[in-house]
Amino acid sequence: MAQIRLLVDLPDGPWIADVSRAFPDAVFRVLTATPGDEAGFALVRITTDAVDDVLAAMEAHSGLAEVSVMTRSSGETTVQIEASSPILLLAAQGAGVPIEMPVEITNGIATLDATGAHDRLSTFGDQLAGMGLDYEVEFVQQRVNPSQLLTENQLDLLLTAVEAGYYDVPRESTLTEVAEAAGIAKSTCSETLQRVERTIVREFVEDLPPVSGELKRRLTTE
Repeated sequence: MAQIRLLVDLPDGPWIADVSRAFPDAVFRVLTATPGDEAGFALVRITTDAVDDVLAAMEAHSGLAEVSVMTRSSGETTVQIEASSPILLLAAQGAGVPIEMPVEITNGIATLDATGAHDRLSTFGDQLAGMGLDYEVEFVQQRVNPSQLLTENQLDLLLTAVEAGYYDVPRESTLTEVAEAAGIAKSTCSETLQRVERTIVREFVEDLPPVSGELKRRLTTE
């Protein structure tokens, strides 16, 4: 399973592209979205100092069938919309890839995360390209269930240590007490927890967005 972050340059025409480009300082966050047969429905939070102007532009756009203000405060509003041609959702649906919410759009550029098998993510890219959408891959990273990184014994010991407060600051238990609770020798406990910590830290570093190449190489190969 992999996670990909894409920066998608939306074409002129869809309301979100046109309105976000007309108000480049505004931030649009799609909180939920559901594609329909001919239209899509979404909940969108808009952060801008020009709320009235943005709402007026949305209501005037032919691509929006409905705009309903749900909440509003100074500099921010949340609206429910019905829109035609939800292109990102259609592309994701065609590839069988779920888009993770929220999706953020600023000045016509959508930043979105998607998770799935490598072949489906590749198909998602093909779908976007087929719709004439230019995009940039910001990063691709492997997503692994932390429990899959550890053996059953390692996971049991880790949970025992956490429950005993061994990783609290300050610590609520000693290594000796954790070993006694787990029913193992102190030396075995120490060695096992060191392996657990090393595995988890390495996986964390692997999942980071690009960092110093040399630092990342040392942490993951030594």
